[in-house]
Amino acid sequence: MTDEPNSGPPEPSPDPLPEASSATRERSVGGLLRRHAVDTRPLAIPEYRRLLIGQGTSFIGSMLTQVAVPVQVYAISKSSLDVGFVGLAGLVPIVVFGLYGGAIADAVDRRRLYFWASLGTWLVTLALLAQTLTNLRNIPLILVLVAVQSAMFAVASSARGAIIPRIVEHDLVPAANTLNFTVGNVGQVLGPLIAGVLVALDHGFAYAYAIDAVLFTAALYSALRLPPIPPDGQTRRAGLRSVGEGLMFIASRPVLVMSFLVDIVAMVLAMPRSLFPATAADRFSHVHGSVGLLYAAIPIGSVLAGLTSAWIGRVRRQGVVLTMAIVGWGACVALSGIAHQLWLVLVLLAFAGAADLVSAVFRQTILQTYAPDEMRGRMQGVFTAVVAGGPRLGDVRAGAMAAATTVTISWTAGGIICLVVVAVAGFLVRPFWNYDASAAPPVDAVPEALASEA
Repeated sequence: MTDEPNSGPPEPSPDPLPEASSATRERSVGGLLRRHAVDTRPLAIPEYRRLLIGQGTSFIGSMLTQVAVPVQVYAISKSSLDVGFVGLAGLVPIVVFGLYGGAIADAVDRRRLYFWASLGTWLVTLALLAQTLTNLRNIPLILVLVAVQSAMFAVASSARGAIIPRIVEHDLVPAANTLNFTVGNVGQVLGPLIAGVLVALDHGFAYAYAIDAVLFTAALYSALRLPPIPPDGQTRRAGLRSVGEGLMFIASRPVLVMSFLVDIVAMVLAMPRSLFPATAADRFSHVHGSVGLLYAAIPIGSVLAGLTSAWIGRVRRQGVVLTMAIVGWGACVALSGIAHQLWLVLVLLAFAGAADLVSAVFRQTILQTYAPDEMRGRMQGVFTAVVAGGPRLGDVRAGAMAAATTVTISWTAGGIICLVVVAVAGFLVRPFWNYDASAAPPVDAVPEALASEA
């Protein structure tokens, strides 16, 4: 038997389609980015783009003020309870003017309402600057100014939230809301970081208020450039009856009730914001600007979540995901309260911020897709009262509980109670748990008059 001639190993075949392989990889990377990166399609709408830029720029300045005020109050009184009173001072005006401002937004031109309310907010910032420059050190005066500014903010927010569904298409509402919250959270990152440096300087509070006043002019400009957005003619004049109709609309829909309830629980029980000045002073005094880092940590997590948020628009079981997001918020807050390394506290708060971004987008989207246009202002008024009022009530809760116990107990216990309450309530309310976004009633179509730049 003879061996067959050894022909050697076969010649390697060349890659038949090197260009196609490269193109496939590029398409895969591009597809991955499109599926997970933030959806920017609403930016093609000029009205929305200007509104977003104005909101984002002014929000950086407003965060300077929101950090400077409690830190200034703590510097004057050395009391976390007094810091909690800053939240209380803003709570009642936000609730009252959020609800009534929403009713007004359903009865008048929303552009005009947004502009005048924004102008009032700007004037109060100038008053905060004046009281600082004159070195009054008067906590009651600061609280009064916070109350007035909160009222103006509530009206402006109600109008702005009701404007969004009028200038973007139905399928872009989740993307527009995600961009809003992401840009807002960028401001919540940059503002506290800058404020943390400024408040440590001589005359730092004055610098913070002055920069806020300058940056807020962008919001005034964006409001002026909006097209007229009059009511659709189906709404009665604003009044208590109009407010009551909006509340009854919510009360008759368990999904809306729960979307508000879980946020109230999350913010009232698990918002540690008013504890940041004391924590920075007592636990992390060796780190320069630590108070700014604490205020910035939650927004940093929200920004990172927003940049990878394209998946949010594809979620249908929004009640389930919303519940899980708030459970995650409570867990991260609870763990951050017992952490003693600054980096670990910041990481946990960032994860909490990511969960909060997810819950905020779903809550806003659920609200806007349920409400017809003639109800949107009132719906946004309630949303403003809950979203902005909840954290302020949480400031009072955290400050009072810290005064009665310790900062650590107030911080950690609130997070634990939050996650337990939301997990149980979210599961038990079956219409909310089973909520399917694809079956939600559609919002009205975008009016042709608003489909292009005025």
